Amino acid sequence: MGKTLLARSSTVFGHLFRNYDGPAFAVRLWDNSTWRMAADAEPVFTLVLREPEALAALVAHPSEITMGEAFVRGDLDVEGDLFSAFAVAEHLLGQPRSMRQVLAERVGGTFAEAALWMRHGRRNSHRRDAASIAYHYDQPVEFYRPWLGRTLAYSSGYFCDAQQPLDEAQERKLERICHKLRLGPEERFLDIGCGWGSLVLHAGSVCGATARGVTLSKRQAATGRARIANAGLECRCAIEFLDYRELERERGSFDKIASIGMFEHVGLRNLPLYFGIAARLLRPGGLMLNQGIVRAETSPPRASSFIERSVFPDGRLVTLAQVIAAAEGQGLEVRDVENLREHYALTLRQWVIGMQQNAGELLRIVPETTYRTWLLYMAGSAAAFQRGDLATHQILFARPDRGACGLPLMRESGTEGPAPEIFSCAPHARL
Repeated sequence: MGKTLLARSSTVFGHLFRNYDGPAFAVRLWDNSTWRMAADAEPVFTLVLREPEALAALVAHPSEITMGEAFVRGDLDVEGDLFSAFAVAEHLLGQPRSMRQVLAERVGGTFAEAALWMRHGRRNSHRRDAASIAYHYDQPVEFYRPWLGRTLAYSSGYFCDAQQPLDEAQERKLERICHKLRLGPEERFLDIGCGWGSLVLHAGSVCGATARGVTLSKRQAATGRARIANAGLECRCAIEFLDYRELERERGSFDKIASIGMFEHVGLRNLPLYFGIAARLLRPGGLMLNQGIVRAETSPPRASSFIERSVFPDGRLVTLAQVIAAAEGQGLEVRDVENLREHYALTLRQWVIGMQQNAGELLRIVPETTYRTWLLYMAGSAAAFQRGDLATHQILFARPDRGACGLPLMRESGTEGPAPEIFSCAPHARL
């Protein structure tokens, strides 16, 4: 049986990967037989197919969803360099449908039946549904701490070089945001989608601002308030469980606004509403910094994807041009744009390494399907940033006051150098 299985699979793999130009790899089937792409090349990674359904996911109906869910279930696994394995996924998704149909027929019998069973029987299975509802912010903060690090910042860090520790890169990112905003003592600052409060804490403790954050996650809000209390910053910082749209009545209340990694949830249709509210919340002459993920113009949105289905339900990324057009349509003026694409690839790689190093601890908090979902989504995202399919931009906007926005003539002025003097009503505590 093993020789027959390997012989049939070798025929399929030989055809499927004849034009593959990525890192060398091997495939180990559920009977422990192994196919190697090149006999004279040491595999960088091994695809482990533990069930026939995994082969069907690769050959008969390959898509982000079938391959992603096979990984989450554990039917498909990767031994070795997880990041390199995405070259195989890209190759499979790039094959013509006609070729995939021929190869599916070559597989025949058991595998074709498995593909049909998977397509019709798995969609509402317990394991599949459990993975799909393990949405992003429903996890306890103890799940995030081991790999997000001290700051609990869940967005791209800002690296001096690839060897810089994650905590330092995240703190440098917080400092850079505040420098770009020229955030100063007693200024009124709003963080839309504040997460666990890292930027609010930095704005209050380091810059001396009156900092306020809003989030739609009750767990994030509770953790953020506890961190503020532990730092003795209740006099300067506050975090609310609140939809930013409910702030509409507070027009002109803020000198500076930031939104970091939040607008990806807004969607193209609601971008004008999002930027319109932010513009009205700013005083004339105020500044807003928006940091978020966009897709490349050359990378059109897919009709469905594993990330949209199991990680960010209903999330669709927009392009940089669409972001700028929506903001300018609401009276915001673009003052600076910085692409952090490579920085996010580095951040995601460190998150993945952190998850793998702390797997035992994390698996005591969440089910294995949740752990594998997050691991796959972050490793795949790192590959997408590395390819250039995705980017993340810091965009500095101004709401001009009769043409004036108070920014210096020189772009570099106030954006580099040491952090501002510490202003706080309690001894400064590290995040």
